[in-house]
Amino acid sequence: MGAFSSEILDAARFIRRAAPAQSSLFSGVNPATYNASDPLPLWVIQVVVIVGMTQLLSLLLGRIRQPRVIAEVIGGVLLGPSVMGRIPNFTNTIFPKASIPVLTLTADIGLIFFLFLVGMEIDVRVMKRNARASIGISLAGLTIPLGLGAAVAVPIYNVFADHSVNFGYFLLFVAVSVGITAFPVLCRILTELKLLDTTVGVVVLAAGVGNDIVGWVLLALTVALVNASTGITALWVLLAAVAYVLFLTMPVRWVYKWTARRTGSLESGTPTLLMMTLTVVIVLISAFYTDIIGIHPIFGGFLAGLIIPHDNGYAIALVEKFEDLVSVLFLPLYFTLSGLNTNLGLLNNGITWGYTILICVVSFFSKFLGCAVVAKLTGFNYREAGAIGSLMSCKGLVELIALNVGLQAGILDTRTFSMFVLHALVLTFMTTPLVLLFYPVKYRVRAGALPKATTVSAEEGALGARGFSNEVMKTRFTVVLNRLEQLPAMMTLTQMLQYSSVGGTTNPTHHTSESLSDEKASVEVTHSLSGLPAMPQQSRISIGALRLIELTDRTSAVMKSQATDMLNRNDPILNVFRTFGHLNRMVMSTALSVVGSEEFSAHVADHARQASSQMVVLPWSTAPSADESSRGAADPASSTGSANPFDGLFSSQGDRTPVVGQSQFIRKVFAESPADVALFVDRGFTDVLDDRGCQHVFLPFFGGPDDRLALSFVVQLCMNPAMSATVVRMSKSASDKLTPYNTIEEAKGEQIHSTIASVHYATFPDTVYGLGDTQMRLASDTADNLLWAQYTSSATPEINGALARITFTERSSTQPLHAILEDAARAAQGPARLLVVAGRSRRLAVTSHDAELRALFAERGASLAADVRKTLGEVATAFVAANTNGSLLVLQARR
Repeated sequence: MGAFSSEILDAARFIRRAAPAQSSLFSGVNPATYNASDPLPLWVIQVVVIVGMTQLLSLLLGRIRQPRVIAEVIGGVLLGPSVMGRIPNFTNTIFPKASIPVLTLTADIGLIFFLFLVGMEIDVRVMKRNARASIGISLAGLTIPLGLGAAVAVPIYNVFADHSVNFGYFLLFVAVSVGITAFPVLCRILTELKLLDTTVGVVVLAAGVGNDIVGWVLLALTVALVNASTGITALWVLLAAVAYVLFLTMPVRWVYKWTARRTGSLESGTPTLLMMTLTVVIVLISAFYTDIIGIHPIFGGFLAGLIIPHDNGYAIALVEKFEDLVSVLFLPLYFTLSGLNTNLGLLNNGITWGYTILICVVSFFSKFLGCAVVAKLTGFNYREAGAIGSLMSCKGLVELIALNVGLQAGILDTRTFSMFVLHALVLTFMTTPLVLLFYPVKYRVRAGALPKATTVSAEEGALGARGFSNEVMKTRFTVVLNRLEQLPAMMTLTQMLQYSSVGGTTNPTHHTSESLSDEKASVEVTHSLSGLPAMPQQSRISIGALRLIELTDRTSAVMKSQATDMLNRNDPILNVFRTFGHLNRMVMSTALSVVGSEEFSAHVADHARQASSQMVVLPWSTAPSADESSRGAADPASSTGSANPFDGLFSSQGDRTPVVGQSQFIRKVFAESPADVALFVDRGFTDVLDDRGCQHVFLPFFGGPDDRLALSFVVQLCMNPAMSATVVRMSKSASDKLTPYNTIEEAKGEQIHSTIASVHYATFPDTVYGLGDTQMRLASDTADNLLWAQYTSSATPEINGALARITFTERSSTQPLHAILEDAARAAQGPARLLVVAGRSRRLAVTSHDAELRALFAERGASLAADVRKTLGEVATAFVAANTNGSLLVLQARR
């Protein structure tokens, strides 16, 4: 009978609950004392201690970008005899020997399900896509370390091993421990270092898949030979294992997939309760079978994971059901048991430390040199080859599992086990700094980067020789879509960009470019749109929709990063927006990326740069919460106004965290984008609508590059016959009233603010740009006057129709913000929906509105939140504070 089955029987004897009549805390029972009839209290204490230690170390080591497995292993070592075991009675109180069977059973169950997740994480298709380089690197990373590991096992056996242990078994275990690569740890390191979408990350991931499969086969073979008493028994074990693999991967896999299809789980990509039950049963039966035939039960869990279909994101959804419980609770228990068996105090002489260093050197350089040389021969440069060699040398989880199997089988003693555990820790700890040394961010090459966009050239985008050129006429947009509720805002804005062209002809062919797999491929798709009038090529709008999914250290997130092709095709948000663009005759491309949340803004900037986008559009969703919806239903009067998406920033009530996080992301895009940026806040539809769906635009023009961009964009919007606009050129007139003004205190405040902003910019961009010298400001003022004169007096023939729908006025006021709010309120009273367009004006602003803005907030009984002004600028903040009944579009010209 296998070890796992024996553990179940031992634990069953301990868990028979026959509690005495008064076994409670109030009767003097100590919960820290182990009671075989009631092991739960001590088990809970053990779990709390283990999980608490792991989480603390994970937080500390995470700051130096070490994977979680390092914290788990070190936590186990600290709780073991090496450190805290030296405290008198600590081990006997917290981890008494009588309680170990229950703890071991719990840890083994968790390990079985973890190996099930590892099996699901392995996707052979990744290896097929990079077969040439990955197969060579994988073979070099196995054969050379296996040979050198067998060589170094000879002196270790002669010096440390009990000679009653079979020499061949010992040699095989050491060779496998040196040659194996920890694929789960490798994935986590690639995730932490943002390498999954680079050429190095793709090849290492593919090579790690092959290395991992071969390593598990060798380990299973080793365990089978060790557990067999004779050669005939070993042969039977291997034949039973091969037969089970064939049975599991053929009929069981077919039945499982058929059941998933019949229950609708594959179609929806989410397992039903029946499929969850079937999955758990298969995992446990598989572990039971591999245990009773003489192979460790973890192999059964691993094999069960290999049969799970990856269609339509089903495997990802299944991983999400298991991963948190396994990683938070079960895995730390297993590593703590490893730590209890590790005694670094036995490494107490020079010979022991010399052999430990020898193991580290042989294990590292056999992997590093073999993989790096093959990588260089297959076309990688020296930095990429060094990074590949460093990544393939990481150990950690898989080696520790192999070492524990060897310890349980009696092949390794405690001293040798401790030497190899220390070697696994050192090599895993070295991986991250070595990769950063060889392959810093500036040298990284993304796999399948987008080529330069050639959808609309500068010559094709020009509408005339006199000024409405390609730089003014925006035809290439990047739209960021992260949430379903952002779709209406983007559909509304893109619909405004549609307009009737002069001499419009019919073109039955519409080309759509879909950017798939994290922008790793570009596929041209042709749709037939017979009967739909199309715009001429020079005025066709090209929209690139970018969907961002957060990359975390979870297994499911790593799997999503490897399945961006499928996610892009099946993502409901992108599908809806793609169909919308198809029906509106727009050149539509979609891209989906799985990146860390802190990299969202940089990824948006990279995508816009690679796609040659002229404008990046960011939506701010205004979907109310459930509480707000219920309040609106109870109070009809409260629903007459439009929603204010920044209420969380104006008031001290409620949780501001989500709004502040969105604000910070937007500000980073403003700071990093190589193109113009538009922030669109859609307030939805008003109660009274024009039958024609008309929209009226209101633009306050103060001057500066952002306001000039806003003016040109309003003219472009008004080329749509359903759009009209009112543009007010506002200037601030001098006031006759004298107001107290402390110039000294104001100067100090400005100096402090400038210092804080410069320090803060190192960690988070405030996007406060310099005022510029006198010559720059004069040039900006001249550009304002020329653009205003061009649109008000010398119209270009191509935009005469648009200018006829725009009313230009000039106005001066001592309180310009109050004046434009009054004008906007009058414009909102018409039947058409109102869209307020404003320049962000954080650069080369004509005048400061700080004092008036503070007064405006004071009049409304609200406090001025810095996050709003830094995100929107002063003019747009005034409209939000006044809760103007209309949508808001904030524009910033590229720097």
